Amino acid sequence: MTTLAIVSPCYNEEEVLAGSARRLTALLDSLAARGEISTDSFVLFVNDGSRDTTWNIITELHAADNRIKGVNLARNVGHQNALMAGYMSARHRADIVVSVDADLQDDLDAIPRMITLYKEGNDIVYGVKVKRDADPLLKRLSAVTFYKLQSGMGVECVYNHADFRLMSRRALDILAEYGERNLYLRGLIPQIGLQTATVDDVISEREAGSSKYTLGKMLSLALDGITSFSVKPIYGIMYLGIVFIFISMLIGVYVLHALVAGTAVPGWSSLILSVWFVGGMVLVSIGVIGVYIGKIYKEVKHRPLYNIKEILD
Repeated sequence: MTTLAIVSPCYNEEEVLAGSARRLTALLDSLAARGEISTDSFVLFVNDGSRDTTWNIITELHAADNRIKGVNLARNVGHQNALMAGYMSARHRADIVVSVDADLQDDLDAIPRMITLYKEGNDIVYGVKVKRDADPLLKRLSAVTFYKLQSGMGVECVYNHADFRLMSRRALDILAEYGERNLYLRGLIPQIGLQTATVDDVISEREAGSSKYTLGKMLSLALDGITSFSVKPIYGIMYLGIVFIFISMLIGVYVLHALVAGTAVPGWSSLILSVWFVGGMVLVSIGVIGVYIGKIYKEVKHRPLYNIKEILD
């Protein structure tokens, strides 16, 4: 019988945690009653250094129902690292792991379909958002920009997929071999190469609280994904340099023509404008290269992605 683990990273989710635990355990009951999963299946909440009572609530939930497990990280390490902590904690105790955010805006009804696709031979099943009317307009627009920007920069990822997915133990064992410090699972998991499938994911409204995935965090995640999986920005700098050289040649021709024709007018405006423009582009170019160097700096240190403070099992 297949053992299922549902991994859910949490950051300041005290308002929704009790309701989420109730819905997830009810899902386990339903799946077990139909014989789709074993009764050893469980829910694993990963507390990502929350500042509220999230861990206290997880502790109470565990005391009331042993199927609810908990991992308490020593500090806030970000969603991707917290999710990785959940994956690695659950992979030795489950045949399949489904990751879902604690607010449960993703469609839980898609999980039975994920399990069916796994039994048909798929090691990874992605939840792809087909309808997200529950999200604010700004979030929907920023999400579309997020995915198109990644695609344009050559990052291999599943369009409109966040982190709602099923992974088999074999897929997780392969993922564990990736020792990257700059973790971007949405770009990393498609590189595993095992058989995959997708299910429709209809986004619903949060029952309480507000989303912790702000616009700033989404932009930071996009930048992290692009610089971790694509060198196109560096090539873009090189091409931009070639364009500048071409423009400077045209300006040189114009200056020579003005000198010969006697139409040259002394002035600083064009000179200062050129200096500021080129200087700004140089600084941007150095900044892009610096981001890549900074990532190399982090990688060579081989520091742990997370430290576990406490486990409820």
